[in-house]
Amino acid sequence: MEPDTGNLDVRRVEAAITSRTKAILPVHLYGQMCDMPALRALADRHGLSIVEDCAHCVEGERSGIRPGALSEAACFSFFATKNLTCGEGGAVITRDAERARRLRLLRLHGVDKTSADRAREGYRHWDMVAMGWKYNMDNLQAALLLPQFARLEAKERRREALAQLYFRELNGIPGLAWPRRLPEVRHANHLFTIWVDGGRRDHTIATLQARGIASVVNYRAIHLLTYFRERFSFQPGTFPAAEKIGDQTISLPFYPTMSDEDVLTVTRAMREILA
Repeated sequence: MEPDTGNLDVRRVEAAITSRTKAILPVHLYGQMCDMPALRALADRHGLSIVEDCAHCVEGERSGIRPGALSEAACFSFFATKNLTCGEGGAVITRDAERARRLRLLRLHGVDKTSADRAREGYRHWDMVAMGWKYNMDNLQAALLLPQFARLEAKERRREALAQLYFRELNGIPGLAWPRRLPEVRHANHLFTIWVDGGRRDHTIATLQARGIASVVNYRAIHLLTYFRERFSFQPGTFPAAEKIGDQTISLPFYPTMSDEDVLTVTRAMREILA
């Protein structure tokens, strides 16, 4: 990963490609897109697909490119904490008609006619033509989700204003930094994360919580979690940039109905804790 953004380091992807590689999976972390033109050129050179993780980046843009524009498929999350939510679930977008048909088939057991299709078109026998899953969104979730599209832009503008207030009030606090925002990026502002150095991250979180200020970690370096250590024998030092960020990162309170005074309460606390 890039040590100053947390995103995939495109310069190091090619060295990781082997004969077993089928796809590149960039994650647009916190709402800032990866360098998709460079990844597209690399994937084309090696005959690979790209599947984007856009869970943080539904509103994002980089150099005029939006999520899904340069990939075979892009995945979005509608979990409760996301900028666009219906509580759970998500969506896949693709420009390939056959891939879209296949995804629609697989999302509901591999059945070629849904109950809605049969109700609309008149009953006929249906068939199961592939081994699929139960991944369809229900109507209640859709009813929660669809009206939010009309409010998406206004909420994004409010989150951007809150982010700029955070930047201004946190600036100059010793031992505190945050991911670099690239000038050509429209940030989706899914999370507001900071980096606290000197081994003080956990103490900072505990002190914030004792003051009634919720904060969480997004994310620890996953290769050092138990499953990955036991399954793949990863050790500390394997991915030093990820480990450094994983040991320092804190996500501060951040949501579009947050008031300016709420932000000032958080930043005053941060200044006192790290003084």
